[in-house]
Amino acid sequence: MTTSHPNPNSNPDDFDWTAAENDVAGAEVVDLAAARRDRAAPPTPADPEPETDDDTDAESVDDSPPSEAGPVDAAEDIPAEIQIRQRERRPILADWARSWRGFKAAVKHQTKDAGYVLAYHAVRSPKYAAKTAVWAPVGFFRGIGQAVHWATAEEGNWHLRQAAAARGEADTWLKLDARRQRQSVWRWWVIGAALLTLIVGVAVLAYGPTWWRWAALAVVVPFLATRGRPADKPITDRVSEGTRYRKLTAELVRRALTSLQMAAINSAVAKDPKAISFPVDIHRDGPGHIAIVDLPYGVEAAEVVTRRGKLASAMRLPLDQVWPEPAPGHTGRLALWVGYEPASQMKQPPCPLLSDAKIDLFKPFPFATTPRLDEVFAEMMYRNWLFGGQPGSGKTFALRLLLLAASKDPRCEIRGYELKGVGDFAVLEPVMAEYGNGFDDETLARCFAFIEWLYEEARRRSKRIEHYARLGKAPENKVTPELASLKGSGLHALVAWFDELQELMTSKYGKEAGELLEKVIKLGRALGIIILIGTQIPDKDSLPTGITRNVNSRFCLSVADQTANDMILGTSAYKNGYRATVFRPVDEAGWGILRGFGPGATAVRSFYVDTTAAARIVARAVALRTAAGNIPTFPAERDVAPQHHVLDDLARVWPGDEKSAWNDALCGLLAELRPDVYDGWEASQLTAALKSYPAVKVADVGRRVDGKPVTRRGIRHADLLAAIAERDRKRSNG
Repeated sequence: MTTSHPNPNSNPDDFDWTAAENDVAGAEVVDLAAARRDRAAPPTPADPEPETDDDTDAESVDDSPPSEAGPVDAAEDIPAEIQIRQRERRPILADWARSWRGFKAAVKHQTKDAGYVLAYHAVRSPKYAAKTAVWAPVGFFRGIGQAVHWATAEEGNWHLRQAAAARGEADTWLKLDARRQRQSVWRWWVIGAALLTLIVGVAVLAYGPTWWRWAALAVVVPFLATRGRPADKPITDRVSEGTRYRKLTAELVRRALTSLQMAAINSAVAKDPKAISFPVDIHRDGPGHIAIVDLPYGVEAAEVVTRRGKLASAMRLPLDQVWPEPAPGHTGRLALWVGYEPASQMKQPPCPLLSDAKIDLFKPFPFATTPRLDEVFAEMMYRNWLFGGQPGSGKTFALRLLLLAASKDPRCEIRGYELKGVGDFAVLEPVMAEYGNGFDDETLARCFAFIEWLYEEARRRSKRIEHYARLGKAPENKVTPELASLKGSGLHALVAWFDELQELMTSKYGKEAGELLEKVIKLGRALGIIILIGTQIPDKDSLPTGITRNVNSRFCLSVADQTANDMILGTSAYKNGYRATVFRPVDEAGWGILRGFGPGATAVRSFYVDTTAAARIVARAVALRTAAGNIPTFPAERDVAPQHHVLDDLARVWPGDEKSAWNDALCGLLAELRPDVYDGWEASQLTAALKSYPAVKVADVGRRVDGKPVTRRGIRHADLLAAIAERDRKRSNG
């Protein structure tokens, strides 16, 4: 059968419109309304298929699963209030416009960006003017040529006319050229009208105000220059020397996630390009954009967080500009925040502690900022803190920041030791009841004695709490704001801090000090005793695991490896993506991973307060404490020892004229003297208490009991008297 093709050169007016209309008239008309009703109605059950014999070939039976699942009944038993809560409604305003912080960040970014572009082009304006002067005349003559070429309509069917001429079809060429001439006629009329308008415009400008002519030149000359310049030589330069922000897009996020070499993501995307979805539109969030991403089924957000370095590489951005973290909802939802610029280049807002406002340690207070410059609030009551990081990471300044906050609560008592010896905390001395600086033997002995005193203070406070609980003033058997403010209760907040504690733990006092400090951390949380510890790497030698295990607030600044990271933040922190190894010491001082507030950990930067600014905060704290009447007038009134002294108490209870005595016997006598202090003491505790006094040598003391020789640990009376004399001599000289 031969198929006939229409002749392209035939006259289209020869088409038989009558026959076509008759064909359409004879066609069946579909009732669209009836078709919709039939489609909506449930299908009628078909006749049952005949049973197949056992000999039926299995390959002839279509047992493939249907392409789509069948209809499912709606869950009508879900309460209405739950359905309302699950219904997500888009906000009227964008996220950046719903908070003052977001609005300021957006305006600041746009203003900064626009200012940079304006300054960049302003500096190059003489070069732009020269280029414009060169290319504007070229554009003028080129424009005339283009207008004439357009008016002649040569472009319309030039190729068709050339083809007809090549085939020798003169009739076809004449028809095509006649069509070109018809198009050209009205175009010349347009050119004439435009020329007339141009003449009138020039006349108006010639007789009009001068600023009209300048305005016309400002518009026409750049336009002509753009028409006259070569395509590869723009008039203005690209702003390429500065760091330009790449807006976060879904395509960019998908490409970055598939570049992580995660088999679960790549295989899912290969089967379904929409396996990575975005439940919320990518939007501004502070000084950057945030993308909420639903990862493929079975992929956890923590797995992506652990590959933050590869993610930043895939997005061609600095590491501290890309911040992924698990998002609320489910474990496969990722929140990817990308800043306008690296976090290290962002200007942190001033520390709120510099204001004159008073701090209440029972309430959260600003401690740090996130990469988005959101404030992070910290807490101190009922908490103990561990700061860890290598030298230059900023842990000392972060720890000092908490002490500055505590100083602005007039009820708080601050005592501590700086075992580095450089005086970073000396600025706080006017508001501290006890302060030691150095790592010499004497300072280490005083620090150990302070830990012993803390343990006894915890025992004393526990009895106070029990007393006030019986009166109904401590409903949860812990310190309350009312008890802390009650004069004479002895339950005010007590902040005990130790910087570079590894110096004490690796000394001869280390074992006993570690045991006592662990007990204080366990007991003091409800008693208003707050322990702050700063160290470099809290391994088993520099800090007992019992201490790190019981600290509930941890701030890990820059560390060198995974081992140090997990020692500070806890086991598997590095594996779960909480890595302080990404921060550089000195350059990124103050950046770290904060854990203990919320379900996970957060990368934050503690507020930086230099010594000058810290002195202003301390001056304000002194004024608050003076007004409250709880700051010592003279340093001599800062009695760092309890009302009793173990040496004096031993001298009071010494048994007669005995030259030596066993420690367990002395503990019994001490308990009779002060049951609230020494009740429950054992020989080992007395030994630990006497280690601060080298003159008292604890040694084996032998005696006869019922005619049998018995040897136990004890001390000599002469050593006790020598230690008391040495202590009194130092007091008189100091």
